[in-house]
Amino acid sequence: MPSVVGLLEQRELGARRRVDELREAADRIQAELAVAEREWKEWAIACSRVGEVLAPGDAGGQDQAPAEKTAPTAEEWTGRTSQVPTAAKSKSQVPVWREGLAWSVLSVDYQRILQALADRGRLHQGPLSCQEMAATFGMDVVPARVEALRSKAKRLVARGWLAERQPGRFTLAAGVAGPRGGS
Repeated sequence: MPSVVGLLEQRELGARRRVDELREAADRIQAELAVAEREWKEWAIACSRVGEVLAPGDAGGQDQAPAEKTAPTAEEWTGRTSQVPTAAKSKSQVPVWREGLAWSVLSVDYQRILQALADRGRLHQGPLSCQEMAATFGMDVVPARVEALRSKAKRLVARGWLAERQPGRFTLAAGVAGPRGGS
């Protein structure tokens, strides 16, 4: 009759092998997913660029009509951001908010911040900190990511899109409405 310890060791060995196999499969799938997300993001950027080029408005960017998005981005479809680094958007300026200005004039990162705060406001959950934003977006809550979000949020405050009534706690500014703009 085999010993109990021997049987337990056999079961542990079998479970460890299964975990190793699953980790290998997960690593392979993660690598494939990263490539697919990168390709998807490139196509989303291409659609966005074509939309910017075809959008009505003057070349100086002053008093231009609110542009509608031409296609959803990979983040909008999946609801999360990939960890794939991308080049900075050439038009990543944040315009001063005014009545009727659509969210689509902002880059996707800024739109995600506004959407998270709009959702919080709609659910009456109050202001959001940058650490909470990072967690909401599925990012690692590390100083570099939090500070990048803080920089974006502060820029949105300075341009009238957000309000910071308490230090480090952000909400939508009065009058800023849903993604289509208006009030």
